Amino acid sequence: MIALPVAGAFHTRFMAPAEDAMREHAETVDVTDPVRPLLSNADGSVVPSGAEALQRLVAQVTRPVRWDACMATLRELGVTAVVELPPAGTLVGLVKRELKGTATLALKTPDQLDKAVDIITEHAGVDS
Repeated sequence: MIALPVAGAFHTRFMAPAEDAMREHAETVDVTDPVRPLLSNADGSVVPSGAEALQRLVAQVTRPVRWDACMATLRELGVTAVVELPPAGTLVGLVKRELKGTATLALKTPDQLDKAVDIITEHAGVDS
């Protein structure tokens, strides 16, 4: 596992009240299935349905993050670029070390959005 310094007891049993509140709110949310692979940061697996993604999101409040497992799945899927959304920086740093040659962007400000579009277009074949 990779230990990261954090500002609070996130992803631990101490967040149980937040998980309960999130579960209650989640019951009111309509979901759809993902159109692109969506990885669970609990175990790195691809989540096949929106309902399961919502359940995992709620449970993740008190469970550890397994970014190492996510990176293993990214490698298996042949991912060639990663754009980290704000607050950004930590995860792309890990990707740079573990998935050498992967294009990365730690998106921190709106003026970087064009660069994010460029990376997505180049690596995913998506028209802008």
